[in-house]
Amino acid sequence: MSGAAIQGGDGTLQRVADVVARLQEIEASAPPSDGVVCFARLYREVTQAVDDELRGRSAGDPGFVQRLDLRFAGLFFDALGAFERAPATAPRAWAPLIEARSRRGIAPLQFALAGMNAHINRDLPVALVTTCSELGLALDDDSVEHRDYERVDALLAQVERRVKASYLTGPLATIDRILHRLRRLDDVVAMWDVGRARDAAWTNARALWALRGEPELADAFVLALDRTTGLAGRGLLIPADTALERFGRLVRGGLSRVGPATRA
Repeated sequence: MSGAAIQGGDGTLQRVADVVARLQEIEASAPPSDGVVCFARLYREVTQAVDDELRGRSAGDPGFVQRLDLRFAGLFFDALGAFERAPATAPRAWAPLIEARSRRGIAPLQFALAGMNAHINRDLPVALVTTCSELGLALDDDSVEHRDYERVDALLAQVERRVKASYLTGPLATIDRILHRLRRLDDVVAMWDVGRARDAAWTNARALWALRGEPELADAFVLALDRTTGLAGRGLLIPADTALERFGRLVRGGLSRVGPATRA
């Protein structure tokens, strides 16, 4: 399979602690309202919580779980680096989030879920195939690795719900939900389910695994996945209408009905 379809991620990541440290650097690099920072916060909190949960439990193949975590995170860091160097070379799945990271009218929860959309729907199948190729494993539904993957699914769903709720509770979140239409945020939440996304990622990884001997088809498959994921990301980032924006439109509408002489 060609390198265009399968990327190994950042080889400097050796432990989950390295991933957490890199995410903390991203969080400190821009204001809390920045879209990439919103996703990095969610990703870090989920990573730490799942790692804490797994630490006291035995995985069937701990080497696989750790390698997958590192390869998976590396693809996000690679995407950020590519956008900084040459945006046209970066995965299109990440374009909606990175391009809209400073746009007003988008709630933090929308940014966080758009990042999860790109990371799970586009990056996770690639990371699964990369990890199994490196470790000489088969990407099989009956494997120990798939059982570990499903175990993480259950943990991740619990943690993700808890962390996602933190965007919708507390004083700051209350203000945000007043400013942003509740219906829009509820629609965004309803659009996203981490369990279904990870199920689809495993299926797409198996399809990509079956294309190992067809590099051109493998590249085309990843490209199609990249584009459709990017399209979904744009849907998640449709700006929520704010009270301030509505007021501004009313003011502009009123002024447009007043003649120049009257305004003068």
